[in-house]
Amino acid sequence: MKKIIFAVIGLLIGTISFAQTEITGNVTDSSGEPIPGANIILVGSTSGTTSDFDGNFSFNTDAEGEQTIRISYLGYLTVSKSILLTGSTVNMDFILEEGGEQLDEVLLTATSTRRSQKETPLSVTSLGAKQLAKVNTSSQADVLRSVPGITAEGGGGEVASNIFVRGLPSGGQYQFNPLQIDGMPVLSTFGLNSSAHDVYFRNDIGMKSLEFVRGGSSILYGVGSVAGIINYTSITGTVQQKTTIRTEVASNSRYKADFVTSGPLGGGDSKTFYALSGFYRYDEGPLITGLPTEGFQLRGNLKHMTEKGSITISGQFIDDQVQFFLPYPLEGGTRKRPVGNDGNKIFTLQTAEASDISYQTPDGIYSSPIEEGVATQGSYVMANFKHGFDNDLKLDAKLRYSKYEHQFNLFLDGSGVGGAKVVETQQEYLDARGLASGDFTFLNGEALDSDALLFENRILDRQRPLKELMADIKLTKTAGNHNITLGTFMSRSSAGDFNVITNYLGEYSNRPRMVNVSDYSINGVTNRGTAYTNRNISSNKIAAFIADEIKLDRWNLDFGLRYERASGDIENEGTASYEVDDTGIANLDNVTWGNGSFTRGHVSANDFALAAAALYKVNDNLSAYGNFSRGYFFPELRGTKFDALGNPASYETEKILQGELGVKYGKGSFSGTAAVYSVSLKDRRSISFVNAPGGGFIEEVDTQDTSTIGFEGTWNWRLLDDLSFNGSFTYQDHEVTKSENDPSIEGNQLRRQPKVVSSFGFDYDNAIVDAGFNYNYTGKKFTNETNAIELDAIGIANLNLGYTFDLGEDGETLRVGTQVFNLFDSDGITEGSPRLGNNQTEEEFFVGRPVLPTRLFFNVTFTF
Repeated sequence: MKKIIFAVIGLLIGTISFAQTEITGNVTDSSGEPIPGANIILVGSTSGTTSDFDGNFSFNTDAEGEQTIRISYLGYLTVSKSILLTGSTVNMDFILEEGGEQLDEVLLTATSTRRSQKETPLSVTSLGAKQLAKVNTSSQADVLRSVPGITAEGGGGEVASNIFVRGLPSGGQYQFNPLQIDGMPVLSTFGLNSSAHDVYFRNDIGMKSLEFVRGGSSILYGVGSVAGIINYTSITGTVQQKTTIRTEVASNSRYKADFVTSGPLGGGDSKTFYALSGFYRYDEGPLITGLPTEGFQLRGNLKHMTEKGSITISGQFIDDQVQFFLPYPLEGGTRKRPVGNDGNKIFTLQTAEASDISYQTPDGIYSSPIEEGVATQGSYVMANFKHGFDNDLKLDAKLRYSKYEHQFNLFLDGSGVGGAKVVETQQEYLDARGLASGDFTFLNGEALDSDALLFENRILDRQRPLKELMADIKLTKTAGNHNITLGTFMSRSSAGDFNVITNYLGEYSNRPRMVNVSDYSINGVTNRGTAYTNRNISSNKIAAFIADEIKLDRWNLDFGLRYERASGDIENEGTASYEVDDTGIANLDNVTWGNGSFTRGHVSANDFALAAAALYKVNDNLSAYGNFSRGYFFPELRGTKFDALGNPASYETEKILQGELGVKYGKGSFSGTAAVYSVSLKDRRSISFVNAPGGGFIEEVDTQDTSTIGFEGTWNWRLLDDLSFNGSFTYQDHEVTKSENDPSIEGNQLRRQPKVVSSFGFDYDNAIVDAGFNYNYTGKKFTNETNAIELDAIGIANLNLGYTFDLGEDGETLRVGTQVFNLFDSDGITEGSPRLGNNQTEEEFFVGRPVLPTRLFFNVTFTF
């Protein structure tokens, strides 16, 4: 075995002697400005490079005779020229014109080399900076809704978007598709707690591009992903100084200012460049709750060009908070937003009065931080080293350290009290709690109308500090037609997960006032410390992978193998019921709290993944491709159970098989893709946190198999020079094929996964007037695995309009724009309550989350 390993390493780092020809040149745009990062390749070989910050390039090749050199860059027309290689140095300069076919865009993600979409045997979507600015309003869901193969739910607000990838069951939150920034994941381990990746990061205008690579081949690189990787790439500085400032106001008192500035450090000959971006935001929406939020984020990088590579130091600091919106009771039959006691429509049942809740515990006075909502404060710093050795060996090493203080405080979906209705009359409230009588008053002593409805709710306060260290190191050796990559990924993560639930009573109205029940509640609080959870979790991962990208005349072949080991340490605190004071009210005399005794356990697992992909270039316009992968997913550590002695339940990896066959076509004004795919998941640990009879949570775990087959198509058609029509269509037929806990659900559709997802849009931009209309459609789906409750299809339409003024001869501009989110449908229901599980019903009130309502934005953007 050792001989085999050393032989592979020798192949990777050994030198191979060929006759070499040096090719040099320069790449500029039509105005003469250099284009850094342009992709230069010798067609039919693995030889190539990218232009530096002055637009210069240089590389060696062993090819001989007449060849074709191709230069491409996102947003520009691709240029190809014939070149004769005789062993003597060749110098060629290129001027790129704006435009370009979508499939010629150069990709960075889930591969060891830069390749265009047309040459990649994977399904890939890429969005440039202009597109990102148009589709982003507040959350990741706004951006990812337009990406094929993704179902995005943003009804919770600006963070914790539920992101579902085609064919895979999950609770959303990037479970099978990590969110990456500049090639490194925001989180390396899913399941330390239930916080989504996007709570640690916000979009700003400092993003250069977004790429989403679908399919199992993406598991080979970096953190590994069984379903795909969402990767944002930040703007870096160039020799040209550039600054953009954008100010924005929106309905519901939103104010925001964004900026990005970049350029060289020092004089014109500087090899060090900077970029800095960020935002400040104040917001009383998107739903007015009386709990306004505000915050800011700063991101930046310094990039120094060395003789053979670059060193980039980047980082982020965030101090931001937003409110999160969970489902609330809607009209049961129509599921429309209901009318409250005051005769007005209900948009939210969250209330600022709950921000004053505090009570005695064994650890002292506990004050709920619910007013802060989802609050994140912290930072990361990352170093990226790139170096090219003399023998076609390249090093790409990334190191990142993150530390965040994070809270995820939210309003839940009702009392959770067994036997109680979600919305209750006053008599029903007394009967459900065994109370003979009681007077209902607001906190100021005013009596509640006798026919006023009640809604008892819970607040869940979560503290989730996180620390993480990651390393991703790759060596890529070019040898003939092969690009062989040997790499490793390592991470050490630790997180806390402290949770407290408190019940309170309110009226059934928009932004309700809290209600007291005589001899039962105090200041509206009906149960203190309803539930308590305290755990600490750490995770270690180490992976090694090898991949070979083979580039032949008409064939591109990819092969790869990955081995990974993960381990985790979990400590769970026990709980007890404590008598904390003498209120004289039975249900408030005690509080459920931690008892200081911890159960500790350790788990570990290992597995391997393999992937194979091939693309055949039928001609310059048409390619056919296929890929297959066998992957794995480590179960969530937070869902691991232990007995009293610390012995864990089984901790086995979940197996995933994926395959895809498709074509890519691009010629002139039209480009498109079409593919069929299949996804098979084995031994899936499906975890549901459902309401317990007393108001806490019960964790339900089921081991399942699921299967999906589907079709996906995308298109981009330039109808006129400045007008394009684009879109996508995804159909998936999915089912649960095995359930250990409930065989009756076998054959049912996956919960919260639609069968049809589609989008289309028209974009017009002549550099003075720009306009865009995008429509995203999500088909019918079921709220739960019993398929008892079906949600109607929803559509979200967005409109963008802008006019750009020329302010100077050096390219300074002023753009005045407006944007409308959700033109037509504010009442569509994205999901039922995730806490009700299979107990959802079609009663008088249905617990569901509506789409966020229409919101109007105005913005002004200066570029100079």
